[in-house]
Amino acid sequence: MNRKDVENIITEYVKPVYGFALKRCKTMEDAEDLSQEIIARAFRALLVKEDIADMGKFIWTVAHNALSNYYRDTAKSMLGVPLDEVVEQLADPNSELGKEDDEDSICKLQGEIAYLSKLQRRIIIAYYFENRKQAEIAEELNIPVGTVKWHLFEAKKELKRGMDTMRKTSELKFNPITFDYSAINGSICEKSPEEIFRSPLPQNICYCVRNQAMSVNEIADALGVSPVYVEPEVKFLEEYGFLKLQNGKYIADFIIDEPTEEVMGMVDAMYKEAASTFANDLYDEVMSSGILEDEAIWCAQSDKPVSLEENPKADKNFLLWSLIPYITACSGEKLRDRSISFEEAATIRPDGSQYIYQATVLPDNLKLPEDYVEMKQFCGPLWNGNGRYILWQIDSEWSDRGIFQGFQYGDDARRVLSLYEREKEGKLSKDEYAWLAERGYVKTNGAYDGMFKSAWQIVILDNEDIRDRLLAIGERLKEKHQEKFQALKAPYAEAVLKTVPAHLRKIKEYDLQFVFHTDGLFLLHGIVALLENGKLKIPTEGQRKALTTLIVKE
Repeated sequence: MNRKDVENIITEYVKPVYGFALKRCKTMEDAEDLSQEIIARAFRALLVKEDIADMGKFIWTVAHNALSNYYRDTAKSMLGVPLDEVVEQLADPNSELGKEDDEDSICKLQGEIAYLSKLQRRIIIAYYFENRKQAEIAEELNIPVGTVKWHLFEAKKELKRGMDTMRKTSELKFNPITFDYSAINGSICEKSPEEIFRSPLPQNICYCVRNQAMSVNEIADALGVSPVYVEPEVKFLEEYGFLKLQNGKYIADFIIDEPTEEVMGMVDAMYKEAASTFANDLYDEVMSSGILEDEAIWCAQSDKPVSLEENPKADKNFLLWSLIPYITACSGEKLRDRSISFEEAATIRPDGSQYIYQATVLPDNLKLPEDYVEMKQFCGPLWNGNGRYILWQIDSEWSDRGIFQGFQYGDDARRVLSLYEREKEGKLSKDEYAWLAERGYVKTNGAYDGMFKSAWQIVILDNEDIRDRLLAIGERLKEKHQEKFQALKAPYAEAVLKTVPAHLRKIKEYDLQFVFHTDGLFLLHGIVALLENGKLKIPTEGQRKALTTLIVKE
């Protein structure tokens, strides 16, 4: 087309184009820039085109595409709308969806498009934003053209319905939760729960559906975020077994405990009474039995340098810091309820992990008694074996194993047990001793190539007889107090089971089988009771890394 004809056509459209831009841009400056961009694009295109059947349609197509780019560039200021997925405004002047002139309506439309399904969003973007034909869209998506038409029709209806609806958000939009505590029972292969719950969004998604199934859009409404952010997180959480699909809606597939002050007070009182009774009896029995003098219990822990001439034995207080929790956790296994197996309660994850995960969210403004026993930096009990020995340990506010600073118990346990057995056959390498010493398992003295001595700093039960004799003390005491323990546990079990959704009840029932056995709170309360009455003494700084750690013969 010759230049003079093009100039005449463009002159005719300058004012309408500017009006089009002014209605849809945030500022007058943006409107001027956009209208100039549209005119420039149209001018360049007309110079190389000859046969344009509908000039108006051509000009408005150019305007539509330029406006699309404008919205993409400014979408960074729109909360919750990804640039590459959400079309902010269907801007074709001939489209009924593009006639929203009010800025508030346009902003609402931006959000409503995000509530469409992923497929509908793709079709809406391709058809209205990219000006593509329905047949082309159908070919790309590998669906019939009729399906594309149906989705366009349904998407329009959904957008109109959303524009007329006041979406309701919950308090989570303004006051998101975080998990205060979490517990894992089982084995982790690749992805740990800490990686999966790496940010507040997956935590709040699961919390939102802890008791009631919800759709992606309902979750997004409750959290006050765009569904396009919720959708991939939900799929990821479902894949890894943390969400379960029920009739097209999602519900948490692990327990998120939100205890009340009443229940927490009940738990604290229950454990205080049970642990005080048992821990004091256990301490007295172990001390009076003389078993601590047995040579099969050995540990050379000392705050002094390792002697090259003798093998000193750790003091009794240090030995008891490991033996009391170990006996408490591992004795009386025949008394424990085993009606529900781990396999029945656990979830098998895609990476091969098989574990039970539970999280706790504490209520705001929680008021607890001053003597409430809180789990501070407590982890365990942990145990890992090689068929001959087990490395058993807990970490707490009194120890310094480093579990909460990236310490990998499983990897360490396998290597420690291997090195322990190899050292019984001969000297380890210099690097291996350095690795054990860094983690507090051994101390060394002397020159490695000359006078050299190593001494294990953790408690070692090197034969089955001493292990069984220690556990027999705990079993006798658990039998003695069994009726009392059951009476204390019954009201607690009834109270907590009422708070658990029906599909998670088996997990909680499995968990309750370990109360007063391999139960971190029971161990913690026992330690606190013995510290308060002075039977246990606070460990020295030099003892903290090796504290509450044993190698036990399987």
